[in-house]
Amino acid sequence: MAGAMPALAATLQPFSFFETLEPGTMGDMQLRFSPYTLELKHTFTVAVSSRTTTPVMMVEVEKDGVVGYGEASMPPYLGESQETARTFLSKVDLKKYEDATIFEDVLKDIDAIAPGNHAAKAAVDIALHDWLGKKLGFAWYQVWGLDPAKAPVTTFTIGIDKDKEVIRQKVREADIYKVLKVKLGRDNDKEMIETIREVTDKTLRADVNQGWKDKEYSLKMIEWLATKGIDMIEQPMPKEMRDEHAWLKERSPIPIIGDESVIRLADVRKAWGVYHGINIKLMKCTGMHEAYKMMQLARALDMKVMLGCMTETSCAISAAAQLSPLVDYADLDGAVLIKNDIFKGAEIVDGRVTIPAQNGIGVRKL
Repeated sequence: MAGAMPALAATLQPFSFFETLEPGTMGDMQLRFSPYTLELKHTFTVAVSSRTTTPVMMVEVEKDGVVGYGEASMPPYLGESQETARTFLSKVDLKKYEDATIFEDVLKDIDAIAPGNHAAKAAVDIALHDWLGKKLGFAWYQVWGLDPAKAPVTTFTIGIDKDKEVIRQKVREADIYKVLKVKLGRDNDKEMIETIREVTDKTLRADVNQGWKDKEYSLKMIEWLATKGIDMIEQPMPKEMRDEHAWLKERSPIPIIGDESVIRLADVRKAWGVYHGINIKLMKCTGMHEAYKMMQLARALDMKVMLGCMTETSCAISAAAQLSPLVDYADLDGAVLIKNDIFKGAEIVDGRVTIPAQNGIGVRKL
């Protein structure tokens, strides 16, 4: 990891939009939450787990007749559950805050309630953003001054499968997508890629989810993948293998993106020199506010930025979409992988997640 870290730009100062607001009371803001279970269209298999459902917790904040929506998506490997989310959210008291201009302090206080609980914290963060955007009369991409036309195309995820016909069917279902993301990390990686290549010549991206355990093997696989039209790879080896990833970064013919190794803002600096870029997910980093800061810091460090997701409803996907013009890679297909979405929001048009024009995060409940 040779070389000096670049000086950080002035843009890394905390986002200060809220300082321009007129004071307004939050003292009677209500917080509500309820469990929900997402049903997946296909069994979702990655290097470390397999599932057919995802537990979530839906959150609402309400004041002055305005409702803000949020969501905590909690695939089991993250260590959160509906029960942990319920316990955490029951400790969040929004009624004690009297001034809407202290948004930053509100989120700091919520973060300090208990360690972890990242998805539960993200649900409140998203709901507050949605409520405030609606109250102000702006979508969040407008608040941040972003051009929705600059949002990149999103990938569609193909989970690991032993059945070649199932793999082919998944690819056919992704016909509207220009780029596919393929989960790897088990014993049939080459077979997965070769089966997909029988069906399509689209650009592919790979996500190993820490499935490879050796740097030499990882380099050989990446070199092979590059010949098959893969243009980026996520987290080839376990996150603890920092030196091995740094070695791999210097030799890889395609960018390597840190995912499981990058959770929150403090992890961005640690990823510099180890990966070409980072994958930011609202459910990992506690929501939109911290995600925005992580993007600023990564850019100041000249790193690539990917915006990812879990399997989520259109609520959390639409929240992430507000940030999408800031990134190089988008993987925001979480809502199209489920059968029982309860929101209308961001949609896929010509392979791209379109940012809703409605105020807040741009969703309505079905």
